[in-house]
Amino acid sequence: MKTAIYPGSFDPVTNGHMDIIQRASTMFDKLIVVVLINPLKSYSFSIPERVKLLSQATKGIKNIEIDSYDGLLADYFKKHDVDVIVKGLRATSDFEYEFQMAHTNKDLNPKAETVFIPATANTTFISSSMVKQVAMFGGDLSKYVPAVIHEEISRKLTREFAQKRKAAAEKRGEE
Repeated sequence: MKTAIYPGSFDPVTNGHMDIIQRASTMFDKLIVVVLINPLKSYSFSIPERVKLLSQATKGIKNIEIDSYDGLLADYFKKHDVDVIVKGLRATSDFEYEFQMAHTNKDLNPKAETVFIPATANTTFISSSMVKQVAMFGGDLSKYVPAVIHEEISRKLTREFAQKRKAAAEKRGEE
């Protein structure tokens, strides 16, 4: 049985992520979607929230498992007897970074192979950062995030950015 892992922050999960998840799930017997923890980043959604959103979004895909991990991906690879790491690519800038990470993972664990899946043309521009920016100004996220979790993501991001805008206005002396 071939098992792959698709790691990421998924803050929040987007239709771009779902495209890679759906396509990778047809290539492997089992796909583990792993929410990685990066202490250098700040997140809009907690680890349990991201795991829950991914679980809801992938509910209809039978060979998917959702997990979270705080540590090196190469170590997760070893601990869970995984065959391959799946990485989605949107642009050449993604490739440069992911190529470097693939070599680092291989150096840390010689069995760690990485497979790159290019984004489809209609998802190349979708990123979690872009979703947050659209939400910041009250834009419609329905084309960018899975329908089953759209409302939850919109509500949380809209509330978060309203609080941030209010705090920034108070700091500037505006009311």
